[in-house]
Amino acid sequence: MEPLAIQRLAVLGAGKMGETLIRALLSTGALPAENIVGTARHQSRLNRLTEELGIETTLDNAQAASDAEVILLCVKPQGAADLLRQLDPVLREEQLLVSIFAGVTSQMIEQHLSKPVPVVRVMPNTPSLVGAGMTALCRGSHATDQHLELTARIFDRVGRTLVLDEGYFDAVTSLSASGVAFLYIVIEALAEGGVKVGLPRSVATELAAQACLGAGRMVLETGQHPALLKDSVTTPAGCTVDGILSLEEGGLRVTLIKAIVEATRRAKELVD
Repeated sequence: MEPLAIQRLAVLGAGKMGETLIRALLSTGALPAENIVGTARHQSRLNRLTEELGIETTLDNAQAASDAEVILLCVKPQGAADLLRQLDPVLREEQLLVSIFAGVTSQMIEQHLSKPVPVVRVMPNTPSLVGAGMTALCRGSHATDQHLELTARIFDRVGRTLVLDEGYFDAVTSLSASGVAFLYIVIEALAEGGVKVGLPRSVATELAAQACLGAGRMVLETGQHPALLKDSVTTPAGCTVDGILSLEEGGLRVTLIKAIVEATRRAKELVD
């Protein structure tokens, strides 16, 4: 990937996701350390970021944002309004705000600002930590195709990106972001099954995790429907169909569907 044409990137709230993005941008050669400034609530964290990554840091969000071309908003959604109040006096129309606030729409962000600053909203997930993330993107009313493309190029460094209508974002939060936690439970349960039938726990966990990774890649790389891929494994009178019967009797399919529905409902309430 080519370097990004960003002279100054501010990461406001360089916690787990913010730090992940910084590390990815540095390790892939997208930006040099001197082009990045990060903020956090505690000086001890900033000291570590400066020591380990060589970036500039500050406790002052407005200062960090004042001369940045692109500003990543990485604080928790409950702190969105306060952060935007800090930033509004220093923001300029030629800057770009990229928000990872869950449950905070681009319109909500724009309503907190006194000028038409471009906003691109994104929803990444935690596998971004290992370069296997999934990030959905949409643009606010003042953002252009170029803003969307630049944001996609940033998040391509930590996995896949997908441009969607903002109306889908609560569902994306539940399926892509929260769904990772649901899959950890699936991996844990598969590993427990392996232990039950005699496998060492470490072996069972590795087998279960790699099976899930491989299944995901098969869906993405073959383009086939999961049902067809499932059928290709399910041979007549084989052991797989007996296992599937147990899953259906246990209601796994319905339970996972309900988990997504409930998580989506909660995503709508995050900033109420």
